[in-house]
Amino acid sequence: MMRERRLLQGVVTIACLVPILTGLDGVLRGVGMFRLDELPVSLDSHFRYLSGIFLMLGFAFASTIAAIERQGPRFRLLGAMVIMGGLARALSWAMVGAPAIGHQLGLAMELVVVPLLMLWQARVAGQSIQDA
Repeated sequence: MMRERRLLQGVVTIACLVPILTGLDGVLRGVGMFRLDELPVSLDSHFRYLSGIFLMLGFAFASTIAAIERQGPRFRLLGAMVIMGGLARALSWAMVGAPAIGHQLGLAMELVVVPLLMLWQARVAGQSIQDA
């Protein structure tokens, strides 16, 4: 059980880098990170706001790592937030068209990887209870 817990902690640590690094990039560079010809001020403001939320989401996931087997409710809430964002991204794809590859990979993370991590966390939590 301890080995699986450590492996989950490592994977979650690596996965946290995605929202932390991309959120920080979005906060610092705003919509300019997309190299658009025209940068609407309101779009940039909203993008930086959402990037700040994304950055904090990464930190919140990171806060679950140390005692990951006891963080089920928090982990599920954070995961549900990511999944909802992924569903919104999928809606955009359906209505507007396919985004750039980075966003497509984000969608895979949001709708495949995060749900699998949620199931894995629940498994590790269940094993922890059995071992107690």
